[in-house]
Amino acid sequence: MKTRKLKEELKQDSEKVLAGKLDAARRELFRLKINVATAHVKDYSQFKKGRRTIARILTYLRQKASL
Repeated sequence: MKTRKLKEELKQDSEKVLAGKLDAARRELFRLKINVATAHVKDYSQFKKGRRTIARILTYLRQKASL
């Protein structure tokens, strides 16, 4: 997903939807970590992208919580 599109999507989502996306992103990052331990991973940049996605979701969750 493109960053700009993801940001716009996250801005419009509700807190419940953001919480669901956060859970999914964390599961995906965990799955990547398990794959590294058990098999080869072709694209290690997915780790960085996953961490950044989680950080973005947390940022928008905190912004919505403070409003």
